[in-house]
Amino acid sequence: MSEQHIPVMLKECMHYLNIQPTLNYVDATFGRGGLSKAILEQLTTGKLSVIDQDLAAIEAALRLQKDYPNLIVEHTNYSELQSLLHKHNLACVGGILVDCGVSSVQLDEGERGFSYRFDAKLDMRMNQNQTLTAYDVVNTYTPAQLLHILYTYGEENNAKMIVRGLMKAREVKPIETTFELVDVIKSSLPAKILKQQGHPAKQTFQAIRIAVNQELDHLESFLKQATACLCPQGRCVTLTFHSLEDRLVKQHFKALSTPPKTNKRLPQQEVTLEYQTLHAKAIVADEHEIDINPRAKSAKLRAILKL
Repeated sequence: MSEQHIPVMLKECMHYLNIQPTLNYVDATFGRGGLSKAILEQLTTGKLSVIDQDLAAIEAALRLQKDYPNLIVEHTNYSELQSLLHKHNLACVGGILVDCGVSSVQLDEGERGFSYRFDAKLDMRMNQNQTLTAYDVVNTYTPAQLLHILYTYGEENNAKMIVRGLMKAREVKPIETTFELVDVIKSSLPAKILKQQGHPAKQTFQAIRIAVNQELDHLESFLKQATACLCPQGRCVTLTFHSLEDRLVKQHFKALSTPPKTNKRLPQQEVTLEYQTLHAKAIVADEHEIDINPRAKSAKLRAILKL
């Protein structure tokens, strides 16, 4: 774990988790372990299960386990949450924390191929044991598949131009590196778009990464399991970093905590809700934190309580 790493909204995460020292918790995305360590420091007899699909994160978690014997480490995707809890005979937990999407560790390790800032082989796998890579998506997917990915996962308005550029480049040779992909994207766009604020490859890289790792499918599955696995008075706290993730969380929490619509002309039945959201709007980082940690600028925190 790097000393330079600063967990996003650490204070807010701990506030909404409301750690009880004797209960069991889950950190569904260990990353560099900053949030996990903050939870462990508050536990006495309670256990913390940490999950990550990244091998480097698991190695860091195993090192931390030497100091915290109540730490359970699992190398898997968080969509396997219920299986993990069953494996360790945990019927429910007092709280679950998830920091969604790509981690700053993965972005900073240029050789992983996540970032357009570093030249590397097109990879983008969060789980290094997975076979599908960004190279496969970029070089073998059909134009229709690529258009769907760029529109749906990148919300890229210039998807048609970029896909045409990809098809043209593939006719000459495979696109093998991140910088080659950036060059194709730039050469596919007119000058007036390239002059706009922000990197022209940002949304395409996001879209391909989400497709490679099936991030939204895994997040949707995880959310259903996480809220179901909470003990009474247990809490699920989420950190998201782009609108697609946040929308899934917002919709899931709203569906659980809002009474279903009924026909007012019919006799009304009393509805008992099992969940309650803990704040009206998403929590965002303050300006001071954003100055210290720019990654916090796009973060949104949401929390729900099982009654």
